[in-house]
Amino acid sequence: MGHGGWTYIMTNRRYGVLYIGFTANLAERIAQHRVGKGSAYCRRYKLTRLVLAERHERIDEAIAREKALKAWDRQWKLDLIDAQNPGWRDLWDDINR
Repeated sequence: MGHGGWTYIMTNRRYGVLYIGFTANLAERIAQHRVGKGSAYCRRYKLTRLVLAERHERIDEAIAREKALKAWDRQWKLDLIDAQNPGWRDLWDDINR
């Protein structure tokens, strides 16, 4: 698995519902979520705000990180987002340039 990847967290608002995913193409995947063509879970809870994105050298590392993050307590996930993105700013504009 030689290609890089991303883990990411989507939400609908600060401290709202969280969705953790991985992808090889972050901009394309987030665009899908934003128009309701990503996961059914994101569509159901209107999760369109990208609040965390982590780059990995290999896709298998992104997959492993996604699994690890999903196993974390909710508070740990909130703390991670607060540390990396204190204002819970939507990072879409940063990746869509």
